[in-house]
Amino acid sequence: MSHRHWILSLLFFLSGFCGLVYQTVWMRLAYAHFGITVPVMSVILSVFMLGLALGSWAGGKWILPATRQTGRSTLFFYGIAEALIGLGALCVPLLFSWGSNVLLTMGDMDSTNYLFFSALVILVSLLPWCFFMGATFPLVTRFIQEEDPREQKGFSFLYLANVLGACAGTLSTAFVLVELFGFHGTLVLSACLNLLIAIFSVAWSSRISAAPGRINAALAKNHISGDPVIPAFLFMSGFTSMAMEVGWVRDFTPVLGNEIYAFSGLLATYLFATGAGSWLYRRRARGKSALSLDVPTALLSLFAFLPVALIDPRGDYPHGPLVLASLVPFCAALGYLTPLLIDRWTLGNSERVGPIYAWNILGCILGPLTASYLLLPYLGAKWTLTLLALPFVFFYAKFNGLSSKASFHRIIMATGLGLFVYSGFFTHTFEEGWNLVNKVDWYQLRRDNTATVFYYRRRDETGIKINGIGATRLTTLTKMMAHLPMALCPRKPWSAMVICFGMGTTFRSLVSWGGHTTAVELVPSVPMDFGLSFADANQILSDPRNQVVIDDGRRFLSRTNQKFDVITLDPMPPVEAAGSSLLYSTGFYAAVKKRLAAGGIVHQWFPGGEDKIQEAFVRSFVVSFPYVRAFGSYKGWGTHLIGSMKPIDIPSPAQMVSRMPLSAQADLSEWMISKDLAGFLAFVLSKEVKVETLLNPDEKIVATDDRPFNEYYFLRRAFPSLFRY
Repeated sequence: MSHRHWILSLLFFLSGFCGLVYQTVWMRLAYAHFGITVPVMSVILSVFMLGLALGSWAGGKWILPATRQTGRSTLFFYGIAEALIGLGALCVPLLFSWGSNVLLTMGDMDSTNYLFFSALVILVSLLPWCFFMGATFPLVTRFIQEEDPREQKGFSFLYLANVLGACAGTLSTAFVLVELFGFHGTLVLSACLNLLIAIFSVAWSSRISAAPGRINAALAKNHISGDPVIPAFLFMSGFTSMAMEVGWVRDFTPVLGNEIYAFSGLLATYLFATGAGSWLYRRRARGKSALSLDVPTALLSLFAFLPVALIDPRGDYPHGPLVLASLVPFCAALGYLTPLLIDRWTLGNSERVGPIYAWNILGCILGPLTASYLLLPYLGAKWTLTLLALPFVFFYAKFNGLSSKASFHRIIMATGLGLFVYSGFFTHTFEEGWNLVNKVDWYQLRRDNTATVFYYRRRDETGIKINGIGATRLTTLTKMMAHLPMALCPRKPWSAMVICFGMGTTFRSLVSWGGHTTAVELVPSVPMDFGLSFADANQILSDPRNQVVIDDGRRFLSRTNQKFDVITLDPMPPVEAAGSSLLYSTGFYAAVKKRLAAGGIVHQWFPGGEDKIQEAFVRSFVVSFPYVRAFGSYKGWGTHLIGSMKPIDIPSPAQMVSRMPLSAQADLSEWMISKDLAGFLAFVLSKEVKVETLLNPDEKIVATDDRPFNEYYFLRRAFPSLFRY
């Protein structure tokens, strides 16, 4: 490449870096404002991709008239676009905050209306800046034409640099930036990079003027491909690859885990392998030896099945590295083929780069939505991934036909169809629970657009796993999450709410007090198993005083006008997960206080884990509530945190029993060998610990929305000597 191409590659690397930083952080901020739900995630991804598609299309269409009218180089407009992207990085958090406040002024809404108006806020907040991101490709492709009208493969080296930058941005955000600077600081840092790109580009453009006549004359000599199979394939590849990513997350969570580093590792593997394929294409293209379509399409039609065919939980061998490695061949083949087809379609014509790339992005918009709402809930991960791989076999046949190398083509097609049959009918996946079924006596599997729920019984244990992660089991401990705060309430509690339904034990215990009870659960399939655990489930749910709401707990608190005497919650493990960050932070407790009745009680359960995470969670609880009591679990692990805006008086065990209705007493003693409730409660109260002993002297150890201490921990664990708290 020329010296100028290397400079443009660096600019696009930094631009791709910032783009993935923004996508990651904006997604996380949206969760905090509008709920950590699949609809919110889908809206974020769709708006992000929609902006890229519109910007890519418009940039290619409008840049030629703009350069003619102004006489400026396209690099000037690219610099302006990068400056506006950096501005958007700082505007989005403000727009999210403004939009969520506007939603609060609209009063109580059902989930459908809240989601609709939330989607409008997200659209207004993200679309303009994503539009400018999408416009950068055709703008810089146009600039390459200004410098060298004969260049026909300008898109491919920009694509490579952008993908590698995106990979670096994904890893840096998860493993370094957020832990050091928080979400806001990370956005500011990335915005400064965009501003530097803008300043450099505008300064460079001041020494260059556009030469549209020379460019058009050179392009007139190029024969532009018009094969309609190319845009169809680019749409399909974007659709299937993004839909597969959703399927991979669902299927591989039991192996990779549901922490930010697992998702970042999967996304980084996808991007790195795509970049490796693009690099190979660029290398061969520079040597005039780019492969014909038959080899990469053949490899793609076979490699698409590897994540299903290779990773089978019936053996003991599948581990995280192997799972990620199974994605590499497919992503690399796709990374090779995508720029090859775009270069072949455009031959360097910037007016055609935008529209053709927009087809690919349009597929990226529709793929996750289709996988989340149609394929995964009804077909499961195995058949979703298998069916999404099948179109590559057909496109292989379409691209290559059977006119030449007939035997080779027939072998590839037969192998691809054989892998389809094998993957669909003879393999199993983690999502189906095959790593669990041989360890239980009985199980039931449910799927929805949020998760896969595995309900099981073995010997004396009954529990559920959500996406392969143990969520809860039937135990008196979860009853205490209801009875302890209810008994500590200074007056008879008439309204109570539990966030995270689990098996319904805490919800059922709250109901036993005879008031109005609300349960909020994120996963629709979870409450469906309520009747498998409790014979009186239908009777409880038929009582109009009780309701189960399918929603994000934090979002429900934001959209409801109800007040509660008791709010209790037991977040889904592990404590390092994003869902935990949003239910242990100072921002969450601010929402809780708005829905807490005067003198009401908040109960927060911490199951245990890294000491510093507990210290951060306790600090966020203490700075949010002026009165806090803490009790170690009677089981010997975990901590009950009790908070209120008014002093909390601890009654005697006998007084606690007297406050409990007979139905609540029966509920608490249901699984106890001894029915001595006063003795049991005396043991529970004896576990009280001084809150000060649970706090770290360093007040920076606190969980906030901007710095989720539990979620981002790589640096402090990998380099403890550098992070002495």
